[in-house]
Amino acid sequence: MADASLRVKIAVGMGVVYVIWGSTYLAIRYAVATLPPLSMAGVRFLIAGAFLYLWAARRGAPRPGVRQWWAAAVAGFLLLLVGNGLVVWAEQRVDSGLAALLVSTTPMFMVLLPWLGRREARPRPAVIGGILLGFVGVGLLVQPNGAGGVDVAGAVVLTLASLGWALGSLYSRRAALPSSPLMATGIEMLAGGALMLAAGAALGEPARFHLAQVSRASLVGFLYLIAAAVVAFTAYLWLLRAAPPALVSTYSYVNPLVAVLLGWAIAGEPLTGRTLVAALVIVASVALITLAKGRKPLPERAAPAELPRLELRPSRNP
Repeated sequence: MADASLRVKIAVGMGVVYVIWGSTYLAIRYAVATLPPLSMAGVRFLIAGAFLYLWAARRGAPRPGVRQWWAAAVAGFLLLLVGNGLVVWAEQRVDSGLAALLVSTTPMFMVLLPWLGRREARPRPAVIGGILLGFVGVGLLVQPNGAGGVDVAGAVVLTLASLGWALGSLYSRRAALPSSPLMATGIEMLAGGALMLAAGAALGEPARFHLAQVSRASLVGFLYLIAAAVVAFTAYLWLLRAAPPALVSTYSYVNPLVAVLLGWAIAGEPLTGRTLVAALVIVASVALITLAKGRKPLPERAAPAELPRLELRPSRNP
């Protein structure tokens, strides 16, 4: 009976991660329709980060020191300001489903960067095959406007976002962050959120913001994103302890499909034959890389900035 109950809980947890992380792209699209992108995202992560910080403190996590805050600021810059900030900006030009597909290629950078930096050995043939397959899928998506492809400027920005997330993920593995995943993620969100607000102010977002122009859909999307940052992350932490790593890692290639289908079903985003083929190719490439890399799940990227603390060790979980 206990095993059956655990299986049900795991299934529910995976469903939460699949749906919530996959749906954040659509929520971002609605949020940035009438809210300034960087300011919206900055406030979102400040609220979510404060919640996680207080939660971790109540569970006995020590207060971070100066060195840990500095590491969180660097990680927050790469993961949130670059990794997520560029995504929210790009979704003003690119459909949510297509954005999800492009940023889901982050596992390719996670493999290539350590190899190019000579920190890891050459990837296995299966991993290399997955990387090449991923580039083919991106090539199918990215074409000049009017040809059924993705806006080129938006695609370039999303690629930079994926690169920033990969760099931040690799940095977070060795950074002097708190041992508590809740506390580490909380201070990364706080630092990254503050940087996003500063960047938004530098770009003049507050001067262009008018509360009366904010739509109900944008407000709902914004509130949903705050809840998603906490709920899905908590579910993921629990799954790392309770479920096989190979199962948990499936979010990296399920989330993009969820995003594409939700964008089509709810927002009426076009779902062309080219998009479907590209989606299958990219998802297959991510699955191939994930499975070939071994038992540990690859860092999260299908949903932007939902899991700043990426490589979590089960022994460190609360």
